Amino acid sequence: MQLSTRKYIGIWVVGMMTFALSSCGIYSFKDVSIDYSKIKSIKIGFIENKARYVNPQLSPQLTDKLQQKIASQTKLIRTNNDDASLQLSGYISDYSVSTAAITTQQATANRLTVTVHMTLRNTVDNKTDEFDVSRNFDFSANLSLQQAESQLLPEVLRTLTDEIFNHVFSNW
Repeated sequence: MQLSTRKYIGIWVVGMMTFALSSCGIYSFKDVSIDYSKIKSIKIGFIENKARYVNPQLSPQLTDKLQQKIASQTKLIRTNNDDASLQLSGYISDYSVSTAAITTQQATANRLTVTVHMTLRNTVDNKTDEFDVSRNFDFSANLSLQQAESQLLPEVLRTLTDEIFNHVFSNW
């Protein structure tokens, strides 16, 4: 085989693998599943921070990101009334740091764990769903917690918002 033929076969194989992995259902998200004939409005409560360590930016920014995501990806009307079809509330229950990796008796990586407890009340069907979303975020042990927080906050917000949204609105 000539070098150019191998090159084209290699490109073809990589292309087919990329296509196969991108079409694999494992990484795809299902569409939002809301019966808009029954569910018309949502009340989103402020996500309080009840963790022992409080990052003052996390609670208001998580509440805001969740409100933005719901507003941009659903047709639900946001309200502050208690007669909303869906009522979503919650609190940050854990915000803690632990050692994630040790080499030669010294920490090389730390792990920030963030857990949010959410309650979804469906007033139309008179159902309540309580769930926790917990994620770990690793960072270099060379960074202080404040340095790590400033780097990790966008990822923490995006990940937790997506997890909460998917639990509430997707049929997993």
